[in-house]
Amino acid sequence: MKSAIQGVIDEICSDVISVEAPAIDESSTFPTKSITALKTAGLLGAVSSVDVGGLGIGARGAAAIVERIAMECGSTAMITCMHFCGTAVLEVYADELTRREAACGNHLSTLAFSESSTRSQFWIPTGTAVRKNDKVVLNAHKSWVTSASHANSYVWSSQPYEADGLSTLWLVPANTNGLSIEGSFNGLGLRGNDSSPVTAKDARIPLSARLGSDGKGFDIILETVLPLFTILNAAISLGLMETSVSKAVEHAKRTRFEHTDSTLADLPTIRNYIGRVRVNTDSVRALLEDTLKATESRRPDAMLRVLECKAAAGESATQVLDTAMRICGGGAFRKENGIERYFRDARAATVMGPTTDVLYDFIGKVTCGQEVF
Repeated sequence: MKSAIQGVIDEICSDVISVEAPAIDESSTFPTKSITALKTAGLLGAVSSVDVGGLGIGARGAAAIVERIAMECGSTAMITCMHFCGTAVLEVYADELTRREAACGNHLSTLAFSESSTRSQFWIPTGTAVRKNDKVVLNAHKSWVTSASHANSYVWSSQPYEADGLSTLWLVPANTNGLSIEGSFNGLGLRGNDSSPVTAKDARIPLSARLGSDGKGFDIILETVLPLFTILNAAISLGLMETSVSKAVEHAKRTRFEHTDSTLADLPTIRNYIGRVRVNTDSVRALLEDTLKATESRRPDAMLRVLECKAAAGESATQVLDTAMRICGGGAFRKENGIERYFRDARAATVMGPTTDVLYDFIGKVTCGQEVF
């Protein structure tokens, strides 16, 4: 990422996102001020092309942005991640006006894939789309939609209406008649990401709202969404890990035993813990970097790396945050320390589809030379 962009994101993270994060977590409210700051700076256009006003910095640049945001606020990072994933689809399949609006941040996007009927297997929708002349009628229960009540539109999956295939994708405005958001989010972690169920009951959209061909939604998910989604999720986990390691080290260095005139960092046990979290964090960074190289060069092992990076990052993040809590002891349970917020936020990665357990199965299939899907 260019140094100028890095400087801008650093400033926003320091002056706005870090300041807002504790209250966002405490009240479980959407980080409007933080998202507005990212929009004003043009950072929500990271994956949009330059010709529509975006930054055109691709997955690598987007990963750097969400990692830096996650060091301050996991909720804001997840909202940004989902906007980038939705925008990546719009960039290829939407009209120019929508692409421009997404690039400048006037159009906050997100994905509406997961359904209660198929749970974390988000690539298999059971929700339907029925064609009525030049309209399509949608019926579905989407179980988790980030930014549900704040996004301008959803990149929505349904069963095909005519063609063969697993799914079809649509651009569904959030104010479409027949859509309803079922309550606000009040969860363990990522408490400000506004993730709520969204139900479509005879929701009508124009046939022209289709993104790509009927029945080809799975191909778009596999080619466009899945690589970016897993990379950005890994980057969020990495950001949570990096800041937690820094906070744990700072705590260990400043916390003293007066009777021995020594610090926590002088204890071999604590240094052992610090060594472990440093290795875990650096290992994830190396794997994420190799995943980016593999996808950029279209290496034969790119899909394997895509699957591995989210699994490894999510698993490592829970381990690193567990250890950071142990390093800081009772102090980690105090909210002003910040560790416990990262501890909670880090847990989302392992249960967010594809879940870590599902990813291990996929990785095993690839390793055994079997078809993944």
